[in-house]
Parts: sequence; C-alpha cells; structure tokens
Amino acid sequence: MTQRKIEIMDTTLRDGEQTSGVSFSVSEKLTIAKLLLEELKVDRIEIASARVSKGELEAVQKITSWASENNQLEKIEVLTFVDGGKSIDWMISSGAKVQNLLTKGSLNHLTHQLKKTPAQHFADIKSTIKLAAKNGIKTNVYLEDWSNGMRNSKDYVFEYLDFLTAQNIERVLLPDTLGILTPDETFKFITEVRNKYPNTHFDFHGHNDYDLGVANVMEAVKAGSNGLHLTINGMGERAGNAPLASVIAVINDFLKEVEVTVNETALNKVSKLVETFSGFRIPVNKPVVGANVFTQTAGIHADGDNKNNLYFNDLMPERFGRKRKYALGKTSGKANIQKNLQDLGISLNDDELKKVTQRIIELGDKKEVVSQDDLPYIISDVLDSDTIEKRVVVENYVLGHAKGMKPSTTLQLIVEGVRYEAHAQGDGQFDAFMNALKKLYKTHSKKELPSLIDYAVRIPPGSHSDALCETIITWKREKNEFITRGLDSDQTVSAIKATEKMLNII
Repeated sequence: MTQRKIEIMDTTLRDGEQTSGVSFSVSEKLTIAKLLLEELKVDRIEIASARVSKGELEAVQKITSWASENNQLEKIEVLTFVDGGKSIDWMISSGAKVQNLLTKGSLNHLTHQLKKTPAQHFADIKSTIKLAAKNGIKTNVYLEDWSNGMRNSKDYVFEYLDFLTAQNIERVLLPDTLGILTPDETFKFITEVRNKYPNTHFDFHGHNDYDLGVANVMEAVKAGSNGLHLTINGMGERAGNAPLASVIAVINDFLKEVEVTVNETALNKVSKLVETFSGFRIPVNKPVVGANVFTQTAGIHADGDNKNNLYFNDLMPERFGRKRKYALGKTSGKANIQKNLQDLGISLNDDELKKVTQRIIELGDKKEVVSQDDLPYIISDVLDSDTIEKRVVVENYVLGHAKGMKPSTTLQLIVEGVRYEAHAQGDGQFDAFMNALKKLYKTHSKKELPSLIDYAVRIPPGSHSDALCETIITWKREKNEFITRGLDSDQTVSAIKATEKMLNII
C-alpha cells in the first residue's frame, strides 16, 4: 500500500513559547531548532512571531544563518501579520524566507476585531502576499478562528478560501484557535474543505482545551489533512497544543495509510531538553514522555511480564529511547523486586527476598518512593541486620527539639529482656540520644560503650528519591575499630539504627 506523506510542522518555538511564563533565550532557540530538524527530523519549524522583540529578531537571525548554511532555510517559518508591510520588513532583516500570515478565519473575528468587510480584508491580504513574493518570501496563510468560522459563518470561510486558493501561496493553515472542536466536527470540516479544494495543501493546527487535541489530529489525518502543527510536551497557550510525541505514536500505530518522517527514538531526549530550557514540567503520567508511563507499579503486572510479557502493548519504551521500569513500593510485590534485582545482577533466596519485600512495603506505607538505586542499600541493611543477634533493642524513644531549648531524648531500652529508661539533653537530637544511652549503661551495665570517632550520612548514589539515607558510624573500642550502618528515611533514626547494631555487637 502506498502511504500518503503527512508534513509535521513543530511550533514549539512560536506557539509553544506562548505557554504562560515560558521564554527561550537566543541560544536555547537555536539549540532546539537544530534538534528538531536534525535529530527529530520534523519537516518544518515555526520559530517566532514577527515584530515581538529585539531578542526574538536576534534568535531568528541566528537560526536562519545556521539553516542557510545547512540547506534548511525553506523549513524555517515565522508568524506574520497583515500590517502594511511591517512584518515583511522584519522578515527581510531576519533572513527568514517563509511567512505564516495570520488572517481572520471567522466572520466574528473579522467584524469585531478588525472591523472590516471581507472585501477589505482580502485586498489587504493580497497586497501582503504580493509584497512577500516580490522580496523572495513564500507565504502560508493562517485562518485564525477557522473552527468557529466553520461552525457559525461557513459561507464566509468558503468565500475566503475561493479567494485564497487563487493567490500565490504554498499552504492554508486551519487552526482550532480556541480548542473547541470535537473529533466528529474536525473530520467533517476538513473533509468539506478537502473535497471543495482538492489541489490545496491544508495543515491542521489543534489545541487541547477539552483534552481532545490528539483525537482531533487523528480525525484531521483521516479526513485528508496534508500537514499537522504540533508542539513538544504539548506546550502552548491555555491547555496547550496537540503534543508531538503522542501524535507520532498514534500515527505510527493506528494510521498505517500515512507516513511521517519523525524519528521516534529522539522524542524523549528532545522532550527532556525542552523541559529543562522552558521550566515547563512534564506531568509524570504524560503519554510517551512522562516519567511514569513505562513504569509498572503493581506486582501482578511484573509477574505477568515474566510470563510471556502479558502486560506489554505496542508502546514499547525502546521505541522512544527509554526503558521499562518496575516501581518499588507497597504494591510492588516480589515480582517487581525480582525485575529490579535482575537489572542489578543480584540474586536472593526466597527468605531474603521476603524480608527485602517487607522492608520496601514498610517504606511504602510511609509514602516513601523507593528507586532501583536504593535497592542494594536496603538489601545490605536487611541482610546485615539478620546476622546480628538482637539481645539489645531500642524499644522506644522521644526526640524533642524546641526553640531556645536544648534537644532532649527519653529512651527506653530492652537489654536481654529487662527494660530500662533514661532521659538526657544534648547539642543535637542524636547527641541527646547518645547521652541518654550512656546514662543507662553507666547505671545498669558494667560494659563501657565504644567511642564514636566518625559519623557520615549519605543517600544511595544515583538515587532520585528521598526515601532513604544511610548513616555510617565508626566506633572505637580499646584498639579496635568497627563500623555499623543504619538505613531509614529519617537521618536521626538511621543513626539510631546504626547505634542499635553497635550495642548488639559489643
């Protein structure tokens, strides 16, 4: 079957930058433009609006200079206005050669915003297109508010398209400016214009106000749209634009009759870079590029993946330069833990696995998020604890710290079945704990506590969670030194756990 080619125009640097609070620097715009064309391989990019600022002009000049040197200049587009030639002058100074001319696609916008008749608007547009051509600039035309135009003033839209298709233009751009279309309307309206103007190139520009951006794009393609306007991470005004990553996945999996040139494996990398530059955070559950979308949480899913990949679908993470993960938490179960152990090259027996699972469940009940990088530390702590006979148990403690008062601890200790209690103050909570411990041992035991000679706290290297910290304490007893470790989500508690291990060693 011969596939129909669909052009992908990325407008992250223009429409996406209209996301509230987002502004790319000149160097950021140039970097993103290069990635979009060279690695992601979109067909065109819309990079700016004319006459916005000095910085915007500088950014376009940098991009067009690079594009000219790399045979990409025809792929660089700028939004312009019907403004008596001011935008054309701006285009000339910027070096850009393709304008996307913003015009009125609904009678409502034309009447109330421009306060002109269709004939007056068309005459202004015609002169703008002629001036652009005279200066070697190609023209695409936006029909702003086209979706409402088709709903409420269809006669005007077709009168305008009759005029427009007779002009020297490359493409007609059909935006759902306010994001009001349903999928059924998108299919119906684009089918109408395609049937009436079969030789004209039409792009669809979808917004996501009703969370229908991807569905509308899908229907636009089915109806015969020649091109699509998309943004990285769905950036854009209000609820944003149709997101590029989701649309590409949908086209590749469900619309086999069409072809796009976008490189799927680069989607995640470009997405993360745009997130960093923009400060616009990607929701963790956003399809394709969200942090959690290739993470299995339930243990039954990991078990099913072990048994013939029962919970896989066509959205394989490797397509997008990613990897499937198995979350560690109270619902993960042994199967998730085994998957993570396999990645780390660690094997445990059933009893050890059961104990590690229980510790992860305990952390999950505290709403802690455990990462794969935390796992070796949990294993070490659990197995290390099992090797020590617990004759001494830190049964209870109360740690107090108030402004203007020294930290204090009330400690309850069980030593070989006998319960003891003491209270002390210190320079910090752990120091107060140690002072209470020393008081107990001085009163009730002939044993002398070892000296604490080094105290270090760290999180597991590479971990992106805040679930665990490890306290490593070096003790000295007579001429010998030894180390104990404690692991917990709370730094002081991890130090107390390390101390409890010391008490059982001595």
